[in-house]
Amino acid sequence: MTKMLHGFVAIAFVVGLGAFFPSASGAAPKPSGTLTVSAAASLTDVFPVIADAFEKRYPDTEIKLNFAGSSTLMNQVIAGAPVDVIATASKSTIQIGIDSELVARPLRFTKNFLTIAVPLGNPANISKISDLQRDGLLLGVCDTAVPCGSAAVELFTKNTLDVTAVTRELDVRSVLAKVISGDLDAGIVYVTDVKSAENRVEFVQIPFRDNVVATYHISMVADTREQQLAQRFVNFVRFSTTSQGIMRAFGFAKPW
Repeated sequence: MTKMLHGFVAIAFVVGLGAFFPSASGAAPKPSGTLTVSAAASLTDVFPVIADAFEKRYPDTEIKLNFAGSSTLMNQVIAGAPVDVIATASKSTIQIGIDSELVARPLRFTKNFLTIAVPLGNPANISKISDLQRDGLLLGVCDTAVPCGSAAVELFTKNTLDVTAVTRELDVRSVLAKVISGDLDAGIVYVTDVKSAENRVEFVQIPFRDNVVATYHISMVADTREQQLAQRFVNFVRFSTTSQGIMRAFGFAKPW
């Protein structure tokens, strides 16, 4: 059964397809072992389902998960946390690990889009993105150190909006929680976050032409002791129809 760890998250990486597909000379060895996978907070709902599917396919394996903002996860890897795989919500975040030679070549495995989350009933009567400029509006965004925050800045710049956020959170789920509680009139989150919240929150859609795309990358941590298993998990996340079907069911877009 998938276990969730607090403090750091592990996510798997793909160096090639060999660990996912049997070689021509015979079947690949039966995988076994434990992986620690660190994943972006916006993957909190979908990755446990993917991990369960992986464990059912390979019963002698165990995936341990922890979730936080992408920048926090990368800082944990830099600090030497025992992580085997890392999945981030942006290429720029994982590039830090590449430049430091702490992670291997990443793969893009899904995409996401921003939306405006509002409390039930939409008490501030927000109907379009330009409404976020209103004086006195309680708007929440992610800190610019994490992908959802830098994406929000890009969104505001793209639409020439002059907005003032009253809070900047370290991960997107914290923004969502404050919208659900009614502490905020609106929050910039991912489409998948409002989908996960179901009937606890409403949202105002941002037109595609005005929106920003977030690309998710997954990579094996360079010093993992479980390279073959990590490679197999990364391949599973990126290439298996099971994993990609789960991603679609949770509202994530195709990676290409």
